[in-house]
Amino acid sequence: MTTTAEAAAPLRVMAVYKFADLPDAADIRPLLAHFCCSHGIRGTFLLAPEGINGTVAGSPAAIDALERFLLTDGPFGNRLTGAEIKYSAATSMPFLRMKVRLKSEIVTLRAPEANPAKIVGTYVEPQDWNSLIERNDVVVLDTRNDYEVGLGTFRRAIDPHTQTFTEFKQFVADNLDPARDRKVAMFCTGGIRCEKASAYMLAQGFEEVYHLKGGILAYLEQVPETDSRFDGECFVFDDRVSIGHGLVEGDATLCRACRHPLTAADRAHVAFREGISCAWCIDEDRQSGAAERQRQIEIARRRGLAHLGDEAARAADIGKARKSRRAEQSRVLRAGEGTAG
Repeated sequence: MTTTAEAAAPLRVMAVYKFADLPDAADIRPLLAHFCCSHGIRGTFLLAPEGINGTVAGSPAAIDALERFLLTDGPFGNRLTGAEIKYSAATSMPFLRMKVRLKSEIVTLRAPEANPAKIVGTYVEPQDWNSLIERNDVVVLDTRNDYEVGLGTFRRAIDPHTQTFTEFKQFVADNLDPARDRKVAMFCTGGIRCEKASAYMLAQGFEEVYHLKGGILAYLEQVPETDSRFDGECFVFDDRVSIGHGLVEGDATLCRACRHPLTAADRAHVAFREGISCAWCIDEDRQSGAAERQRQIEIARRRGLAHLGDEAARAADIGKARKSRRAEQSRVLRAGEGTAG
């Protein structure tokens, strides 16, 4: 389905994953990389014996061709049939290059008993999610990492305060009990972490484990903002940084020193210095290195030379300027609507 944001933007973003039997992942890797590069597609794919996971961007025609390559025309055969695929839009290329990486897992948990191909929790459609998470007998769990949760999450959701997904196992051991927490509803960005997390929890003896089908991305696309229980923006792993309802690009940016996502309030903090520090990384050692990198970038720009970090910095500047223009247009529109009545 083409959203309003997609229709207005020149680039299409595809997020896709599927737990599938791919013992030939190493053989597929160069074929997938060649196809994407030859079609001007950028982003990252992870391939593992357990499946595929990735987010890429390109022209609408290129992404349509990629979908056919993944599902029918390429080396996967029909093994990716039923893959979870979500589309959004970007006004400029959100990735610097194309990467296809071989991994032991497409989402790292290091728990062999968690095998979504054999057992998985109950999928909940976005339209049914609100009624589930509002029940008092349901534990609502955000399986994402702390910096992602900080930008936005569902009301009543528990933040596990993890920095990596592998820490999820310890959180469950320390905070949840199958005898007490009989119903658990979990969510993540696109659904992949929840599939593995639900498989893990079922293996630990939890009776009823639910997860949001398609993740937050599907919810923000399908559920009207007026009915939403999601507060804030959803962090995404590309130059857009965050997206909001309708899958439109959000307001967040990244600190160039520590890569932590920053809201408008974070950028207004006294600790924020462009390219050098933010409230999340304010320490002398980090500032020194970041300040030197920023100084070298600025020197290279004045001399008309390229710098290793210049392309990423330029992309960040373009994204920040674009978001500022969009915010200003929104303020003007709201002011006009207020004047009209």
